[in-house]
Amino acid sequence: MFKKILIANRGEIARRVIKTARRMGIKTVTVYSDADARAPFVLDADEAVHIGPSPAAQSYLIADKIIAACKATGAEAVHPGYGFLSERTSFAEQLKAEGIAFIGPPVNAIAAMGDKIESKKLAMAAGVNVVPGFVGEIEDTEHAVRISNEIGYPVMMKASAGGGGKGMRLAYSEQEVRENFESVKREGLNSFGDDRVFIEKFILNPRHIEIQILGDQHGNILYLNERECSIQRRHQKVVEEAPSPFVTPKMRKAMGEQCVALARAVGYYSAGTVELIVSGADPSGESFYFLEMNTRLQVEHPVTEAITGIDLVEQMIRVAYGEKLAMTQNDIKIDGWSIENRVYAEDPYRGFLPSTGRISRYHPPVPGWAGDIRGVDGVRVDDGVADGGEVSMFYDPMIAKLITWGKTRDEAADKQIAALDKFELEGLGHNIDFVSAIMQHPRFRSGELTTGFIAEEYPDGFSGAATSDDLLRTLAGIAGFMACAQADRARQVDGQLGDDLDPPAEWHVRIGGAAHLVDVSEEDLLVDGEHLNIGLEYTPGDRLVVADLDGKELAVKVSKTRTGFKLTTRGASHTAICLPAHVAPLAAYMIEKVPPDLSRFLLCPMPGLVTAIHVAAGDKVEAGQPLAVVEAMKMENILRAEKAGVVKSVNAAAGESLAVDAVILEME
Repeated sequence: MFKKILIANRGEIARRVIKTARRMGIKTVTVYSDADARAPFVLDADEAVHIGPSPAAQSYLIADKIIAACKATGAEAVHPGYGFLSERTSFAEQLKAEGIAFIGPPVNAIAAMGDKIESKKLAMAAGVNVVPGFVGEIEDTEHAVRISNEIGYPVMMKASAGGGGKGMRLAYSEQEVRENFESVKREGLNSFGDDRVFIEKFILNPRHIEIQILGDQHGNILYLNERECSIQRRHQKVVEEAPSPFVTPKMRKAMGEQCVALARAVGYYSAGTVELIVSGADPSGESFYFLEMNTRLQVEHPVTEAITGIDLVEQMIRVAYGEKLAMTQNDIKIDGWSIENRVYAEDPYRGFLPSTGRISRYHPPVPGWAGDIRGVDGVRVDDGVADGGEVSMFYDPMIAKLITWGKTRDEAADKQIAALDKFELEGLGHNIDFVSAIMQHPRFRSGELTTGFIAEEYPDGFSGAATSDDLLRTLAGIAGFMACAQADRARQVDGQLGDDLDPPAEWHVRIGGAAHLVDVSEEDLLVDGEHLNIGLEYTPGDRLVVADLDGKELAVKVSKTRTGFKLTTRGASHTAICLPAHVAPLAAYMIEKVPPDLSRFLLCPMPGLVTAIHVAAGDKVEAGQPLAVVEAMKMENILRAEKAGVVKSVNAAAGESLAVDAVILEME
């Protein structure tokens, strides 16, 4: 077995490889950029080598620096993780030339399947169903328009070398093709060094199903069941689960065997994933089409590990060393259900805009990387950050992956909700409330999923999960109890004038637009005169309160406000205004502060780089017209006019880096 391997990646995937390698007795080397100098994955490895400045193009994407690090440390093999150089044939070829093993598939397989255009041609030749579209290079925007008109709308434009949701745009009209084609080309070039684009028909009501493939260098290829990855936003997966609630044993066998045949056609070995699109309009599940093959480990691989008990990273290392697979297809079983939620640095309350900055508080529900493949009591956290760490604009916005396992799908989802309630993350915007809301959503619970789930269920954006009156009443009781504890702490400060007074026992709590009277005593907790059956401990300053509510656990994240508390649980944040009952009537006389009108300003929605300004002072614009393009975290964001008007002034130019809420332009 290898004695030392180098991980040509960063963040959580680097730590994932380290965990398995350490268990196998293999020493690890990581490489890092300026931005990652103090990152946890650097500290976890046995050795670490600095390879350059923060931008990936100057560090993680330079193969010569990776190879130099291998030679300097004596690393015998390289695990590329996902993204970066994981699917770059030239990198695998360079490693081979230097006598360094590549922990991944053969070069010919990467070349054949990594190029989306060529892989479609190969799939068609192999008799695999493919989505109708244009398989070939597209010359320019006009050519793209002609092709799209011939295929029929809607169409999907994809960068040939793209992945991870980048370099993809959905177009429902010729205008949208004209607006987005060049953007797709730029994203492909900037992220993958390849600006080729292909166009295909977009399948309506689609489900995104993928088959996990595992093969060795001796001709053995297995499929390790499927994953449901239909819940996506901007073609970026948000929730993944295994198995799929849609796939029947018959479908699983048909899909698996077809994907194995495709892998065998290119002599595939190592871990890989074949992505399929399945028409939701066909309940038989027979209308499935080949999308692409990812010749690497997938972000969502933990859910497959949880239901099969197979460590995919270990298998990749053993296959790269030349070992045969120790299992057969008959050994691959499905044990329970697993769900993964990606915790992103993006703010769902602000249109899912990227959120960069310092993490001031990071306490996951269980320690990162604790436990085995299923974590601790069915809760696993794969992360790459720590308290005080920074989410930079240079890399992907994923902070952590939360994986749960249960005997049933509902049990796995319930564990997600409970774990998300305990996931403390402060300092930047994040999507914890949003994924918790998805876990509770009736449509998710029913398993009726499509890739349009988020757009269909949250057409006006996200403002928090729906909260029942009973839960609001409970939160009012918790807020009243905490307010009483705060008042009790305050009265114990030395040197105060006046007599020793008891803290107020009656509190007026306003939450969710309704007022509640909370009566706190040593014997009881009353909300609006009714007993609240709750077990609760709180010490002023606690950031997390775990209550026993009728025998069930309710975790509530707490932050102090000027007039009460901000309470976050079950996918929503609630502001609780707590006033002593004798003071509360006076609140009606307080003057409400009206926020300023900023509607005439186009503000930068996130820290980013201005790549284009489409208007100038004096220009007339219509609602929906593109005004500017801001790039953040490798994604281009087109900023459009909310209403018709005339541009008064332009305050930014292409090439400028702007902070959040910086003024880009002003309307008259």
